[in-house]
Amino acid sequence: MEWKDMLGADVVAQLEENYREQEPVKGTKSERDFPPVCKIFLPWTSGTWLLSEMEPDGLAFGLADLGYPEMGYISMDEIWEVVGPGGLRVERDIHWKATKPLSEYATEARQHGYIRA
Repeated sequence: MEWKDMLGADVVAQLEENYREQEPVKGTKSERDFPPVCKIFLPWTSGTWLLSEMEPDGLAFGLADLGYPEMGYISMDEIWEVVGPGGLRVERDIHWKATKPLSEYATEARQHGYIRA
């Protein structure tokens, strides 16, 4: 899967580790509020995602902004299939580092109408 190369082995490993840790407590009071592991974006649009966990098959969870911010799941296979002008694909912001939990990014994004990261 080419999107794994785009994310990088260390990012994939952390996303999958967060998934394994979250799975037994999902939907309970013990559910974790991880900081996002990475920021990905479509360079020719405002499409942006902050991902905090991912199943081994590539179903990732995080905050998405495709015109309005919302929490949810994204298929990495599906987003990799999107090809923009000049063959551009989804990219990872290699310089971005999370400074707070995902819920704080979501609250801020709802207040401003877009992800500010």
